[in-house]
Parts: sequence; C-alpha cells; structure tokens
Amino acid sequence: MENMFRLADHEDFFSRRCIWVNGPVIVGAGPSGLATAACLRDQGVPFAVLEKEECIASLWQKRTYDRLKLHLPKQFCQLPKVPFPEDFPEYPTKKQFIEYLESYAKQFEINPRFNEYVQSARYDETSGLWRVKTVSTSGSNRTEVEYICRWLVVATGENAECVMPEIEGLAEFGGEVIHACQYKSGEKFSGKKVLVVGCGNSGMEVSLDLCNYNASPTMVVRSSVHVLPREIMGKSTFELAVLLMSWVPLWLVDKLMLIMAWLVLGNTEEYGLKRPSMGPLTLKNTMGKTPVLDIGALEKIRSGDINVVPGIKRFSRGQVELVNGEILDIDSVILATGYRSNVPYWLQEGEFFSKNGFPKAPFPNGWKGNAGLYAVGFTRKGLSGASSDAIRIAQDIGKVWKEETKQTKRATACHRRCISQF
Repeated sequence: MENMFRLADHEDFFSRRCIWVNGPVIVGAGPSGLATAACLRDQGVPFAVLEKEECIASLWQKRTYDRLKLHLPKQFCQLPKVPFPEDFPEYPTKKQFIEYLESYAKQFEINPRFNEYVQSARYDETSGLWRVKTVSTSGSNRTEVEYICRWLVVATGENAECVMPEIEGLAEFGGEVIHACQYKSGEKFSGKKVLVVGCGNSGMEVSLDLCNYNASPTMVVRSSVHVLPREIMGKSTFELAVLLMSWVPLWLVDKLMLIMAWLVLGNTEEYGLKRPSMGPLTLKNTMGKTPVLDIGALEKIRSGDINVVPGIKRFSRGQVELVNGEILDIDSVILATGYRSNVPYWLQEGEFFSKNGFPKAPFPNGWKGNAGLYAVGFTRKGLSGASSDAIRIAQDIGKVWKEETKQTKRATACHRRCISQF
C-alpha cells in the first residue's frame, strides 16, 4: 500500500486532490458522527470527519423550530462518555442541546472538515480501500478532493434530507409554501389560516406553536397515528416503556401503553386521530414510525383551536380541496412531511444498505457491513441507538488498529504531499 502512495508523490495533479486518512473517514458531523469520533478518540484511533455544512449538527442548528426541546429525558439522549450538565432540565432546549454538542466536540478535539459535500464513496477492491470524493465551493472557487481510507463510517443519519411531496395544484396555490425544516416560529403567521400537512411530532408541535401566535392552523391527518402523553403520573412515558420491556414482552408493553394513554388522553379517534392496528412500540421497531408524544397539541385540538382534517385531493389558488370534498380557504402551507436518508445518492454499495438508505439488517445488527463499512444513526432508536452503534464501531476498529500498530510502528507519512495525517 505504501508503494502505491510513493508513486503518487511524483504526480503533482494527483497530490493536490488526494488525501490519505490514517484511520476511518466519518461522513456527517451530527450527533452520530460526533459520538463515533469521540469513541474512536478514546480508542486512540485517528479519523477524519467530513461535513457538508459549515457547522456541526446542522439539522439542529439550521432546520429546527425555535420552541423545540428533546422529546425524551436527557439521560436517554446523552452521547457516550459525557452526561448532560446537572443544571440542564429533564428535557433540554434546542439551544442547550447545541451547546452540549459543541462542548462535546471541543472536549474530544473533533474538528470536522466543513463544507465538504460528499459526491460519491466506493470501495476499490484492487487496493482494498475506500475512495470518498468530495467537492467544496468557496466563492467562485471549486475544489474537488478524494479521501482514501481503510474504513468508512456513514453517519449522515435518518433525517439527512426533507421529503417534499408532490400534490396536485400546489404550484398554483400562490401563497407561501415551506417545509417544516424552514419553520422557526409562528410569529409571522399571526392571524393567518395555515395548513399543516402531517401529524407527526413536528406537525403537532408546529400546529401548537401557531396557536400560541394567534394563527389558525388546520392539520392534515392522512393516516393513522399513535398519540401518547409525554409523561404518565409524572414519569416519562418512554422511560416507563423501557422499564416494562425489561419485564414483559413487547406486545404486552404496547397494550399497557395504550391503556394508560386512554386513561390520560381519552379516545383520540373522537378528534380525527385514528390509532394504527399495530402497537406504538411494535410500529416504531418494524416501520420506524415514531409515536407522537403530546405536549399540549391535543388540548388545542379538543378546544377547536387546531382543526383536524383528512387527506388532500388538490390545491387551487388560495384554497385546498380535501378528499371528503370540503374546500378550505388558506393563506400558507407548512409541509411537516418528514425526512429521509440520502445514502443512496452518494454511497456506491448495494449489499449493506437498502434502496431506502437504511441498513438491511435490523437493530442491533445494522452497524457493520463488509470491507470496513459501518453505519451509525440508522437504528430508528434515536440518540440512544446512535450512541450504542458508535461504541460498537469504535471498539471494532480500535481492536484492529491496536493489533496492527503493535506489530508495525511505522513513522507517519506527513511529509508526502499527497498524504494528510489525521
């Protein structure tokens, strides 16, 4: 392998655009990528983190609304080796979580290479290495770089890109249409009739926030949804579910959760929120569909401040026609239609990842592929699942790294123009 890079020393063009990473390349500087980098640092393994934006945790910093808080208690959301500060509330705010992540990156000396958009990544069977091509743009300058590494960690996560549905007539609507990732607060929507398309956690919270700013939200519920109270008798519903799962089977936990939800929230179907036939935890594990943890939206639905309607048939100028024939006058549309993985667009691999951008193997086996390929943040189990994957990945790479560095203690090759040491 060293001979290959010695030859590259004599190629000026190659040396300007090729970087050898003495360790894994991690694609993505969100919580998943940071957790993996921290665990690798703890194992003594060097790495490079590539991030397409100019900051860490860009989803949290640039694509979330102001009122957002963690939906689960902080002990279930902390990254490996560093708990949240004791003075943080049980459900940290968006600002507090970003502060935690920035402190985390600083503590473990994680310095991502920002504005590096990964165009492609493929495994070169001839050399036994991964080749990761990126492009970065600064003003009129465009720089293309190829990173070469032995291990590739995909940490772009489940929510890399927003889903923009195609709905008949939406282009002719005329009013403002935004995705929930562009929504910050309901302040500019005060006094307006706003159609919120989607009834997940984002759709519910955006609708609640609009109410708080004296807007008139109408929420489109296209399919069934589980709504659970965030807390039951002062205890986190999620924490209670985790406790129950250590004692009884999943199907029984689902039954108990639904009974308790009915006691606290009543029959949600009365308000147009039909429950799926599959239990909330089973649905989350098999389909990745997260139940809504209610923090006040249901009360606004009961009072009529949030109007719940069925699916959309088509839009027209300033109006929307629903599948039941009803026509509503609206001023703005917010698409709370979720996110998806972007892995199929850049990773040239067909064995480990499926076409939807998720590992084919279910949790807890979806973290390791072949030929040094790893995935973190695709468990559908939030930050706790990402942390679990990060620990496994670092231990797996660290074991090989330590064995090989014991056998050969070669001098690093920082002097070579085509090689950069991380």
